[in-house]
Amino acid sequence: MADIYRARAVTLQREDKVGVMNHTQTQELKKHEQERDFFCVISDAFRLFARKSSIMLGSAWAFAGAILIILVWALTGPTFHFSDTWQLIINTGTTIVTFLMVFLIQNTQNRDAKAMHLKLDEIIRALKKARNELVDLEDLSDEELNRLEEQFRRLRTKAEHRGRNLRHVEPDENVEPER
Repeated sequence: MADIYRARAVTLQREDKVGVMNHTQTQELKKHEQERDFFCVISDAFRLFARKSSIMLGSAWAFAGAILIILVWALTGPTFHFSDTWQLIINTGTTIVTFLMVFLIQNTQNRDAKAMHLKLDEIIRALKKARNELVDLEDLSDEELNRLEEQFRRLRTKAEHRGRNLRHVEPDENVEPER
C-alpha cells in the first residue's frame, strides 16, 4: 500500500513540474510576442495575407470573376462610345492588379521554394550514401551548377549503357562541385 502512495506522490510531483514548465513556457511566449518588432509583425501578416490570397486568387472562381469583369467592361463600350476614358479604366485596373499580384506570387513562390529546398536538404542528410555537397545547391554559381549538371549527365549515360539500373551507378569521384 505504501508503494501505491509513493507512486502517486511521484506522479503528482511530475504533474506539478510539467504544469510549472508549461506555465513558464507560456510566459516566455507572451514575452517574446511583446518583444517582436514592428517589421516582424508586418512580415507575418503579409505572409498570411499572401498565402490566403494565392489560394483564393488561384481558383477557378477568381478566373471566372476576371472574365466577368472583362465582359462587363466590353459590353459597356458602346455606351461610352469606346472612348479613351473607357479604355483607360481597364488598362489602369489590370496594371494595378498585375503590379500587386507580382508581389503576392513572388512571396508564395519564395516560401514554397525555401520549404522544398529544406525538405530536400533533410532527405540528402538522412540518406547514408547521398553526397552532402548537394545540400544548398541553390547557392552555387552558374558555372558550378553546369559542372554538376554535366556530371549527372555522364552518370545517366553510364546507367543507360549498363541497362538502366540507376540505383547501382556510383557518382564520378573525379568531378566534385566546387563551393
